[in-house]
Amino acid sequence: MAVWVEIDLCNGCKRCIKACPYGAMEFEDNKAHVTERCTSCGACIEVCKQEAIKTDVKPKEIPDFSDRKGVWVVAEQRGGELKRVSLELLGKAQELASALNQEVAALLLGHKVSGLCEQLIEYGAEKVYLADHPELADYRTVPYTDVVESLIRQYKPNILLMGATHIGRDLAPRVSRRVGVGLTADCTELNIDPEEKILLQTRPAFGGNVMATIANRYSRPQMATVRPGVMEAKKRPGLKGEVITHEVHLSPKGLETKILEAVTEKKKGVNLVNAKVIVAGGRGVGDANGFKKLEELAEVLGGELAGTRVAVEEGWIPVERQVGQTGQTVRPELYIAFGISGAIQHRAGMMNSRYIIAVNKDPRAPIFQVSDWGIVGDLHDIIPEMISRLKTQ
Repeated sequence: MAVWVEIDLCNGCKRCIKACPYGAMEFEDNKAHVTERCTSCGACIEVCKQEAIKTDVKPKEIPDFSDRKGVWVVAEQRGGELKRVSLELLGKAQELASALNQEVAALLLGHKVSGLCEQLIEYGAEKVYLADHPELADYRTVPYTDVVESLIRQYKPNILLMGATHIGRDLAPRVSRRVGVGLTADCTELNIDPEEKILLQTRPAFGGNVMATIANRYSRPQMATVRPGVMEAKKRPGLKGEVITHEVHLSPKGLETKILEAVTEKKKGVNLVNAKVIVAGGRGVGDANGFKKLEELAEVLGGELAGTRVAVEEGWIPVERQVGQTGQTVRPELYIAFGISGAIQHRAGMMNSRYIIAVNKDPRAPIFQVSDWGIVGDLHDIIPEMISRLKTQ
């Protein structure tokens, strides 16, 4: 199978050369030619108005997925407590399922965790698939992958979502490989295409310089991971749900690893994902002393201190307080950005905040495009004034 050019039909317009993403079209004697770099993607065929480019490659057929039903969320729990991201994903799953006229389901793995089923139902799960087994008490890659794979093969979901946590980033690629489907990681937006009724998965690409939307037409389930704080948890009081107990069968080979001890690091302050007010600083703050002033302002406001990747690399704040594409994603009630230019990598982590205030000397800074209020001025003059006024109230 190949792509070729009917020389007699080619008029030398060079549209195919501009359209080919692989540089597989060459121009000689005012005619186009296909080289060995061709991948038969068909981009050149679409732009050729003379219909001079031919192929014997048959279009890939989309399989019949009419038996694939349901928007599933893997409900992550640790120590018998649900992670917030699972509830956020259930909120988004309600929207996706409504557009598809399908149901929302949650997968709950663990030991003695049946008490969490009601909370999952309260946040939108119409069904909860419960896998309760002593060997699932603590997360281990192989046992969890075995169980999720068996659930997928038995019940055939249409969409499967996981949080982009340490566990989700380990489990999701294993599951996708097992069931032979693609995976879009670290999504910031999920929607249903109104015509094709497939999942549109948007994530930052090329270092965060563009937002890429990815669709999976040829396999199911459609899988994606989403960062904590991106979606909004939505309660549905009075919703009735069904709990389906899944019989767990684990092979001895998958149980070769054992957890001997779990050591939890104690961190100061609250998780940024749960903060109602965040005061953040970027390169414009200047140094660690500048961040001390920001920390004072955060304390007056009853909020948390955060910063950009530059602030972390300079050692002005610890890495757990980084907001952005390579840090945390937050959605506080109030986000105040000092000396932050507003690169897309940072905006991806905070643009869902309810209210955004930006302070920057550059009136053309991109951060003002997403802020509700902007102050053009020197932050070193503005911060002390804000602290003074807040303390006198």
